[in-house]
Formats: sequence, C-alpha cells, structure tokens
Amino acid sequence: MDVANQLVAQGQFRVLKVPLGFIKVLEWFFAIFAFSTCGSYSGMFRMAVECKNRTDSDLSIEVEFEYPFRLHQEYFDAPTCKNGNTERIFLVGDYSSSAEFFVTIGVFAFLYSTAALCIYVFFFEKYKENNKGPLIDLGVTGVFAFMWLVSSAAWAKGLSDVKTATDPDKVITMISTCQEELKRCREVHDPVMSGLNTSVAFGFVNLVLWVGNLWFVFKETGIIAPFMRAPPPQEKPAAPDAYGQQGAYEQDPYASNQGGYQPDYSQQGYNQDAQYGQGYGQQGAPTSFSNQM
Repeated sequence: MDVANQLVAQGQFRVLKVPLGFIKVLEWFFAIFAFSTCGSYSGMFRMAVECKNRTDSDLSIEVEFEYPFRLHQEYFDAPTCKNGNTERIFLVGDYSSSAEFFVTIGVFAFLYSTAALCIYVFFFEKYKENNKGPLIDLGVTGVFAFMWLVSSAAWAKGLSDVKTATDPDKVITMISTCQEELKRCREVHDPVMSGLNTSVAFGFVNLVLWVGNLWFVFKETGIIAPFMRAPPPQEKPAAPDAYGQQGAYEQDPYASNQGGYQPDYSQQGYNQDAQYGQGYGQQGAPTSFSNQM
C-alpha cells in the first residue's frame, strides 16, 4: 500500500491535461467501446412457415447467431409440411476473420494505451530521455493507426456480408417449402444490428484519434526542433555619450531653435512699438517737462 501511495505522489498527472496524454485517454476509452460492442454481440431473427395442415406449421422459427459470426455453423429446423417432418438448414458464410481481427486490434490498442498512460504519468522523464521513448511511441502509434484503418474497413465489409446472410427474406428462400409456395413463409422479426454498426463507427473514431496523435508524439521526438528556431534578436543601438547627451539637453532655453513657443516680433503691434522707438530716437529724449511743452 505504501508503494502505491508513493507512486501516486510521484505521478505527473498534469500530463493528462496536455494533448499527448488527453488523446491517449480517449484512445483507451474508445478501444474498449470498439472491441466490446463487437465481441459481445449476439443476435436473433424469427420467421414463420405456415402449412395447409396447421399441425405441421411453425410460426416462430428462431435463428440465433453471435460473434465471431461463423454462420456456416448456425442452423435451424424448418417444417417440410409433410407428415410433421423437418429439415435442418445451415446459414451461409464465415466472417470470423474480419471480426476477430477487429477485436484483436481493439484489445491490443487498449493494452498499449494503458501501458503508455502509466509511462506518461510515472516515468515521463525517462520516457523523454535520449528521445528513445518518443521514437518508439511514434512507431507504435503509426502501426496502430494503420491497423485501425485496415481492421475497420475489413470489419465494415464483413458486417455488410453478415447483414446479407442473416436477412430473413434471403434465408426464407433456403427453405424448400417456401420455394414451392412463397405465400406460406414470412418474416416475423429482423435482427438488431445497431450494436455492430456502433462498433464500426468506434473503429473509425479510433483511426482518427491515432492518426491525430501522431503529430503530438512526433513533437516529443525533437526532430522538428531544428526547423522551429526562433529568429535572432535584433541589436539595440549604442547608448549616446553621457556628456554629449547632457550637453544636448543643456541648451539655452531662450535660443531661437528651441521647440517651445516663440513670439513673432514681426506682427503689427510689435512693429508699431518699433516705430515709436524710432521716433524717440530721432527727436532725442526731452530734458524737462517745459521743453516738451
């Protein structure tokens, strides 16, 4: 118990908040949904065969099938409408290869996602050491992305064939009595395929997740780092000389080139003052009040 507490205390759970860890959690969940919806499926459809002699009729013929969809091993007994006899009829097709391949990829993806999450949380520093961990992770992620593509496409085709092979309208044509008089046979219940349709959808969701995760794992390898260098910093201009700068600011505040307000002595009022000054200059200053009179 102490070892578990120590591991939890040393765990870097913040990695689950970044895309690298968060997408891995999504891969873990959707891998479970993919293989569970396919591997746990069991279906059934029902037909009815009505004979002229009601005692020979069978109005509820149930045909069950399940994963891994070896339909050639599934059979049912149908009445021949002759003295109460029945005939055994087998379904057609073996689609176990595509279904088992899909489930196997889902299980292995779940196991790898579990191991990767443990490494991210408890051994992330060793994971990034010498870039060996990210490179291995990148290779395995690429393989799983390709496998999800192949397995999902194969299972989508296999599911289409399973739907065709378990179509009650097609299975009815395999009954000899129904071939003679089609009006005697009818479909009662179709198989429910919503779970299998969901498994195919989860398969392609896993494909998108694993392909998208390639970029975030690739960033951890550091291969792209040399191509993402920051531009060199620009050189700052040299500071001006202290004495020169001081002299530049210690100019005469009344100098004509100062940027402050400079009165315009060429205006009309100042020109009149200048004319009065000239007049006094020509006549000379009065020596007394009497002389001025």
